[in-house]
Amino acid sequence: MKFPSRLEHFRAVDSTQRVVRQWLDEGTDEVAVAVADYQTAGRGRQGKEWTSRPGGGLLLSVGFKPDDFLAPTHGWRLAAIVALAMRDAAEEQAGLKDGTLWLKWPNDIVADAADGGLRKVAGVLGESETSGRRVKSAVIGIGINSDWKTADFPWALSPTMTSLRELAGRRPIDNAALLDAFLARLEPRYDALKAGTFDAGGWSVAQRTTGRRVVVELGSETLAGVATGVDPETGALILDSEDGAEVRVDSGEVIRCRVR
Repeated sequence: MKFPSRLEHFRAVDSTQRVVRQWLDEGTDEVAVAVADYQTAGRGRQGKEWTSRPGGGLLLSVGFKPDDFLAPTHGWRLAAIVALAMRDAAEEQAGLKDGTLWLKWPNDIVADAADGGLRKVAGVLGESETSGRRVKSAVIGIGINSDWKTADFPWALSPTMTSLRELAGRRPIDNAALLDAFLARLEPRYDALKAGTFDAGGWSVAQRTTGRRVVVELGSETLAGVATGVDPETGALILDSEDGAEVRVDSGEVIRCRVR
């Protein structure tokens, strides 16, 4: 089967998430991909706005229909393989050393900063529909700051973000080449998932939250402690809380996870 089954590039669109969800609802086969230079209503987790300068980022959504093999408890693995594929593609296309980019639970790709903190490079948004004991369909969106210059970063976000261009010594990044590299890495990861194999080890060791003090906001509750790892079965963050108890935090409950 052709991979992806459908790929369209838009100069501007309200949301690639909406476009791909509409395609799936209309019967488009997986894997369907919509790419945009600019989104007028891009979204992150919890409905937050996703901001990107036109052409400064690679913005896309990927539609899956895994209703014959993926249980809802493993639906998070679709977002995980998208994040891992993009991380590997981004390091290659930007000419970065392996291990320059990391995952920050639950949904970011980050790089280490000189001050010991983390700088966001990309965000992932997963939305799924279930039917009985299976994931019927899912749309995974990802926006990566590829060719942004520091001078163009939004003032309010600049202390917490960076881009592949800046990490590469201000070398321009080709979004088309980055997309091709991403799709080339996503296909084998998805084929493996369909065959019942998930790279739990690769996903776990890529987590930059592990070993760090974190504050996790869950709406009416806030948890603080040291993140000791992630559960490859459920996708939960394993946290040694400040009261000494081990807590497992489901990613679907999280509003924000801050690393101290």
